[in-house]
Amino acid sequence: MSKKRLSNLALAVIALSAVCAPVLQAAGFDFKRVIAKAETLAKQPYQAPKQVPQFLQELDYSSFQQIRFKPDRARWRESRTNFQVMLVPPGLFYTHAVTINVVDAQGVHRLGFDKQDFIYPDKAFAQKVPADLGYAGFKLTYPLDGPGVANQFLVFAGASYFRGVAQGNSFGLSERGVAVDTGLPSGEQFPSFTEYWLVRPSPSARAMRLYALLDGKSLTGAYQFIVRPGAPTRVQVKAVLFPRAAIKQLGVAPLTSMFFYGANTPRPAGEWRPQVHDSDGLLIHNGTGEWLWRPLINPRHLELNYFTTDNVRGFGLLQRGTAFAQYEDAEANYQERPSAWITPAGDWGKGRVVLVEIPTSNETNDNVVAFWMPQQPVRPGQRLRFGYAIDVGGPEISEAQMARTAQTLVGRGDLIGGGNVKGAYRFIVDFQGGPLEGLDAGAQVTGVVTGIDGTKVLEHTVRYLPQAGRWRLSVLAEPAKDRPTVLRGFLRHGEQTLSETWTYSLPAQNAVGGR
Repeated sequence: MSKKRLSNLALAVIALSAVCAPVLQAAGFDFKRVIAKAETLAKQPYQAPKQVPQFLQELDYSSFQQIRFKPDRARWRESRTNFQVMLVPPGLFYTHAVTINVVDAQGVHRLGFDKQDFIYPDKAFAQKVPADLGYAGFKLTYPLDGPGVANQFLVFAGASYFRGVAQGNSFGLSERGVAVDTGLPSGEQFPSFTEYWLVRPSPSARAMRLYALLDGKSLTGAYQFIVRPGAPTRVQVKAVLFPRAAIKQLGVAPLTSMFFYGANTPRPAGEWRPQVHDSDGLLIHNGTGEWLWRPLINPRHLELNYFTTDNVRGFGLLQRGTAFAQYEDAEANYQERPSAWITPAGDWGKGRVVLVEIPTSNETNDNVVAFWMPQQPVRPGQRLRFGYAIDVGGPEISEAQMARTAQTLVGRGDLIGGGNVKGAYRFIVDFQGGPLEGLDAGAQVTGVVTGIDGTKVLEHTVRYLPQAGRWRLSVLAEPAKDRPTVLRGFLRHGEQTLSETWTYSLPAQNAVGGR
């Protein structure tokens, strides 16, 4: 991590603590109480949250959207505070209510449910809603676009999911408190935030603190979030986890997104849009100082990729494609979807960044998950502590100084323009920015390309593209029989590494080669 980033994080911690501390001291409530509650809960048998009435669970998406929160019912609106709270109704995939508390100078107060907070589809529907139903979660607003504007920037609702945006973003990928056995044959578990404590900030505050209690079959947890909306929006997280049982694959700081198809994949039959995705790649800054870029795919079968790290310095799912012409979708506006970057606090030790890619036939399913997994086994009775910052905003939030992958194109290696080797693939990787910006078009830039898992690199070349102001690495590679095509490549000038390391895994069964 750069000294600049360390100093920025340190200053942010000091500033946020100064903003939130007075209310906490007056209320006599702090993170230790949530930790104690989580630890006590872990010693008890797991009890699943009480489900909301069946008619609410059976709502389709359109019907659920007809239940609307009344903006004038936002909590803290009367004090004209920068932060306001909107409530989320249960229903559809929000199958249980949560407890929401407000912490202020007078103490801790439970937020009671009020049916008048919502507009329902009709009177008959409203009459069926229980008076003690409860809320499924909440949305925080802040004047990102100027004074008097209540922009939604952070939503907590559903299991341990929360979603954030920065100024200029529209909602896209999600963050999670924790992931448990994601992608494993045993099946994924979805622990839930079951109780929240919202610390009421002063009207002019630019940061806010909140706590959450996590409960699940295999673990409990206590979370502290300090949120600062802006460009980017930053969420600082402290998590203390108490495993009830052994966990094979614990996911720390999970990110969940959607990738249907992109520039590096064939367009599905009948689709007119060039690309459809919330994120287009995974970026990792591992403990060796190397930056790894892995473009996302939509595989035919479940794919899990593991990237070894030692004191990982950061990772995230990014949306590098930010031009409307890359999507041509005036409704979804995928070019506005945020990127998310995780920066660990302290040394997380040895572990792996895990990328899970799940097949999907449409854009309605979140089919991509990325998280960090500790190397040490997770056993019951432990107390696990993690701290990290989540930055949400544009694709440059990682502050990487290397040349970055601008696009990846993949095609057959036995077609005109691709090559004349049957069964091979042509990979086109364009790099731009960073150290490449200062190089003359005639500079002797070379590529370092490695085949993995039996992949043979048949040829590779590098040239400057004056039409696009980019440097292009072209690779012809042949996979081993019935094996994926796995490659790594980066650009170099003499002994200087210029770019991040592009890494790719094309499954043996794929739409590119018609297999």
